[in-house]
Amino acid sequence: MAVTVKDLEKIRQEGLKALREKLGPIGMIKFIQMYSDGEGDYTEERREKLKELKEEDLEKYLEEN
Repeated sequence: MAVTVKDLEKIRQEGLKALREKLGPIGMIKFIQMYSDGEGDYTEERREKLKELKEEDLEKYLEEN
């Protein structure tokens, strides 16, 4: 038996509904995050972003927040 895209979407919707009902919205999100691989190289991306950060920018951010 072949599974269609529509079938997969229905399974996804029912699964999210079951998680939401059993765990609540926050619990559902935390559960999904535990099984999400993510994409890219977080460490390298962070290094690149921090390279551009100036001390003055950080001080301004800390003062505002």
